[in-house]
Parts: sequence; C-alpha cells; structure tokens
Amino acid sequence: MMSSADQEASLNSLESTYRKLSNAYESMKGKGANTTLVKKRRDAIMAAIDSLRSDWYGNNFSYERDVIATSQQTLEDILPSIHKQLAKAEDGSPQLTLNERRLTALNLAIESLKNRLE
Repeated sequence: MMSSADQEASLNSLESTYRKLSNAYESMKGKGANTTLVKKRRDAIMAAIDSLRSDWYGNNFSYERDVIATSQQTLEDILPSIHKQLAKAEDGSPQLTLNERRLTALNLAIESLKNRLE
C-alpha cells in the first residue's frame, strides 16, 4: 500500500500534466493547428486521474472499455519520451524530480487502467 502523500504526489503530477495539455490544446486550437494527439493525451490523463481516484478514494469511474484501453495505450506511448528526459536530466535537478514523479504517476495509472480491463 502506498502512502497518502505518495498518492497525492502522483495525482498532483497527473493534474499538472492535464492542465499543461489543456492549455496546449486551447492554444493550438486557436491557431488552427492539429490538436488530435494533444487531445488524445489530455483525455487519457483525465481517465488516469479518475481511475486512480476511484482506486484510492472510491470515486465513481464510468468509462467504456474501449476508452480505458485507448487511454492505457496512449499513456504507455508517452513513457519513452519521459525515459529520454530522465536520461538527460542532471542529478538533483527540478526536471529530474518532475519526470520521476510523472513516471511513477503514469505507471500507477497504467496499472490501474489495465486492472479495469481484466
């Protein structure tokens, strides 16, 4: 069982990612750019947040199986870029801490979503 502080850190990381993706989506939409990938990632992060909140706090979770599967795959597709960023980050840097937390949160979310498909 993970501590409530670790749970909060993971949710905070995912919520921060969601805000960044939402801002990017709105900005890109305003410029007429292709928003498909950003929207897909944003929606997957929201499903991840909702799944973890359901696991940890008993919140409602009512997503269709195909949305869960797509969200899980989308999150898995993000992992290689985070691993690359971790490899470049200097020890003790804020970027390293941020990406370590993001990686932990994504792995927890992927596991949570996978469990819903079993």
